[in-house]
Amino acid sequence: MMRWRNHPYIRLMRFDKPIGTFLLLWPTLWALWLASEGQPDPHLLLIFVAGVIIMRAAGCVINDIADRKVDGKVKRTAQRPLATGEISTKQAVALFLTLILAAFALVLLLDWNTIALSVVALFLAALYPFMKRYTHLPQVFLGMAFGWAIPMVYMASMGSIPVEAWLLFIANICWVLAYDTMYAMVDYEDDIKVGIKSTAVLFAQYCPFWISLFQVLFIVLMIQVGFFYTLGVFYFSALFLALILSLYQQRLIQLGQREFYFKAFLNNNVLGAVIFLGLFLDYTFS
Repeated sequence: MMRWRNHPYIRLMRFDKPIGTFLLLWPTLWALWLASEGQPDPHLLLIFVAGVIIMRAAGCVINDIADRKVDGKVKRTAQRPLATGEISTKQAVALFLTLILAAFALVLLLDWNTIALSVVALFLAALYPFMKRYTHLPQVFLGMAFGWAIPMVYMASMGSIPVEAWLLFIANICWVLAYDTMYAMVDYEDDIKVGIKSTAVLFAQYCPFWISLFQVLFIVLMIQVGFFYTLGVFYFSALFLALILSLYQQRLIQLGQREFYFKAFLNNNVLGAVIFLGLFLDYTFS
């Protein structure tokens, strides 16, 4: 098992660290349940779950290709396969193209409008890693990349993208801004040294305030989503638990140490799962 986890290709695609896959999966599942009123097409469910796994892997590969010259200078990323030379740039590019082709093969099983939206998904996934060179807000691009499955799900499920889909999309961007700023704080000192831009570098000592603002916006927007769909007690109870988890994350980051920022970041997997569970129970029992 450990040998499998330590394989350089597994590490390059982050299959040994599935947290990113889960953070991409939860909003996709939210959208699938909302767009179908709790009865997602099994065909679509399978395609989108597989797509999440493949595209997250592809995103990790292109991210490491973009960062191959700086990862070795950052403590957390110094042992990544491209930084250590275990995998060559050509091999990484070949893997990225293979993953993209696999994802595109999945999308071809859907309608043409959803296929057209998938081009935007590819563009966002490829663009995000390079934004760290040009803007202090790469997390916005990550939020768009992580959330683009939402309009795709609605298009595939309903044949259109209603207003509430975009509300969910914006809510997800706020959530990503919150948790990825926590994540960026882990590398704060190293990023300053090597010139990497992020919301953590931009907000600096005001990070806890901005993270809390994004968390509040996320919860408020998700409440609006609940009103749009006239959801019930299970969903709104889940949002209350999400608020409690957000307060717990705030308590962690107030300690101001990188390990607590990372612990707060990881806790967002629980938060996303709680909201999905609320949706699932609401549609199942209401």
